[in-house]
Amino acid sequence: MPGLVIVGAQWGDEGKGKVVDLLAEQADAVIRFQGGNNAGHTIVRDGETFKFHLIPSGILHSGKQCVIGNGVVVDPRVLISEIDGLRRGGVDLSGLRVSANAHLIMPYHLLLDQAGEARLGKREIGTTKRGIGPAYADKASRLGIRVQDLLDEKILRQKIAAAMEPKAPLLRDFVKDPSLDLHQMTEDHRAYGDRLAPYIADTPPLAWEALDKGRLVVFEGAQGTLLDIDHGTYPFVTSSNTLAGAACAGAGVGPKSIDEVWGIAKAYSTRVGAGPFPTELDDEMGARLREAGHEFGTTTGRARRCGWLDLVALRYAVRINGLTGLVLTKLDVLTGIDPLAVATEYSGPEGARFASFPYHQSVLHHVRGETVELPGWDEDISRARSLDDLPANARAYIAFIEEQLGIPVVTVGVGPGREEIIWTNAADELREAAAA
Repeated sequence: MPGLVIVGAQWGDEGKGKVVDLLAEQADAVIRFQGGNNAGHTIVRDGETFKFHLIPSGILHSGKQCVIGNGVVVDPRVLISEIDGLRRGGVDLSGLRVSANAHLIMPYHLLLDQAGEARLGKREIGTTKRGIGPAYADKASRLGIRVQDLLDEKILRQKIAAAMEPKAPLLRDFVKDPSLDLHQMTEDHRAYGDRLAPYIADTPPLAWEALDKGRLVVFEGAQGTLLDIDHGTYPFVTSSNTLAGAACAGAGVGPKSIDEVWGIAKAYSTRVGAGPFPTELDDEMGARLREAGHEFGTTTGRARRCGWLDLVALRYAVRINGLTGLVLTKLDVLTGIDPLAVATEYSGPEGARFASFPYHQSVLHHVRGETVELPGWDEDISRARSLDDLPANARAYIAFIEEQLGIPVVTVGVGPGREEIIWTNAADELREAAAA
C-alpha cells in the first residue's frame, strides 16, 4: 500500500503515534500533514516513553525519512527543543526534514491565543494556548512567516513588522513584553534558522519519489475528525483540516497517491476541552475510564472527558474520511467492566432520534447517546496477539463495531507497549489489495 493516511476518528488522543511507529518499520517516509505542537503522540518502546509534538512518530527508526509537511504550523523553539531531546537520547535525526513552506508560530501568536481565550471567559474554546489558531489565521491573511524566511534576515524582519502592524491594538496589553521587540525577535529567529537549516527542504518531491517507487508512505494526521475546522463540532475545533483529504494539501501529493485510509479510535470515547460530547460519563464510570486509560493530555496534561464508544460519530468519521480500516486502541481499558455500553443513536429534545451525526449545533449540543449493552470480560488481554486469544465477549465487541461501521478492524491495542497489539487478517488483506 504505497500511500496510507492515518487519522484520528474521534476527538483526538486516540493513539495514532503508536500505530505510526509500528507502520514506520515498513515505510520509506512518514509525513505529518497538519496541526502544530497542540498535538501530542506518546510511544512506549523498551520501557522508555517518548513524547512527540511536531516530529513524526517514525523518527525512532534510524534514518527513516520523517517529514514535517507544509500544512503544519511550526513553533521553532519547540521543534529545536524536541530535536535536542531526541539527540540526547541517541535518536538518529538524519532523516528529519521540515518543509520550507510550513508556517511559523511566532511569539505574538502565543499572546494573541492566550488573550483570545481570556476574553471569551466561560465561552472559551479550550485551546492549548500554543498559538495555533492565530498562526493559521495569519497564513490565511497572507501575513504568515514561513520556515524558509528564517534563512533570510532582511525578508524575516520585513515580514515580522508587516505581520505585527495590524495586531497592535490587540497586543496593547503586551506592549512591554520583551518577546515582541522587533529587533530581538528577528535575531532570535535568525538563530533558529541557523539551527534548523540542515533540516529545511522542498519536501513534496520526497513523497513523490517514494510513491513513484511503490514504497510505503504514511501520512500522519494530528487531532481527530470531530475537531476538523470545517466538519467538526465548530467552534469547539482545532484550526486546521484534520480529515484524510487534508493529507494531499498538507503534504503536497495528489488524491491518486492515497490508497488506504485508516482511522484510529479508542474502544471508548474521550474529549479534551469544551464542546458537545453526547456519550460523556460525568460519574464514577467516567472517572474509572480516565484512571484506567491514563487519560491526561500529552501536550497539556489536562484530564480528558470520558464516555462510552460513540458509533454515531464513528459512522460519520467513516464516511467523511473514506476510511478503509479501523484501528481500535485501548481495548484493555474495558477489562472488568460488565456490562459495556455503546451508543448506536442519539436522542434529543422532545423525543427526537438521530441515527446520523446532526449537522446543526443547536441540535448537537442537546443530544445524548442512546446505548445498547454488551457483555464485558474479566480476563487479562494484554498478552493476546491474535483475535483468537481474546475472550469471546471481547471478540463480540469488536465484531459489533465492524458490523455497525461497515469496515474491518485492522488492529487492536491491548496495552500501551508497542508489542501489545493484534494485527488482524483484515490488515493483511488491505495490504495485499493495495499492492495488487
